[in-house]
Amino acid sequence: MSTSSQPSRGFVIRGLEAFLAFCLVAMVIMVFGNVVLRYGFDSGLVMSEELSRFAFIWLVFVGAVVAMHEGSHLGVDSLVRVLPRGGKIVCLLASELLILACCAMFFWGTWRQHEVNATTIAQVTGMSMIWIFGMGYFTSVGVALVSLHKLWRLARGELSDDELIGVHESEEQVAAPAPVGGRP
Repeated sequence: MSTSSQPSRGFVIRGLEAFLAFCLVAMVIMVFGNVVLRYGFDSGLVMSEELSRFAFIWLVFVGAVVAMHEGSHLGVDSLVRVLPRGGKIVCLLASELLILACCAMFFWGTWRQHEVNATTIAQVTGMSMIWIFGMGYFTSVGVALVSLHKLWRLARGELSDDELIGVHESEEQVAAPAPVGGRP
């Protein structure tokens, strides 16, 4: 990848991660605040339950795009790891094409429901529900862009053998020391 596009990509991902942190902090404050108000003062904020639910939905859908970028979605790699480079490329190509097909269906489904969701109003906040269900647009386009970028890098021959495997080990497993003498 060229160095000119790398900083902008990093900026976008950092912005999404900051948004995720904001959603998480907002959820904690709203839920904890409502618990304190209910049990301590026999009152509460009706809006906090609905807004915290919305923040959770945004957290999940934006988080899916960040996880796709980082390669942290769940997957099974036992077969792909033993394949030669050509087999890994075929598997990656098939996987990314299936991801793009799912993104297209997700976008199309969101589009088909757009009018209904845009005219439906949330019970408490009065927000249009397109702010919630419209996250399908963001997630489908975001995941598709990550997938297309990976296919572009594959076509240009820029992917290493490790990048041909879509699953990455967690830090705990990578950092764990090897057993001494073959015993755990």
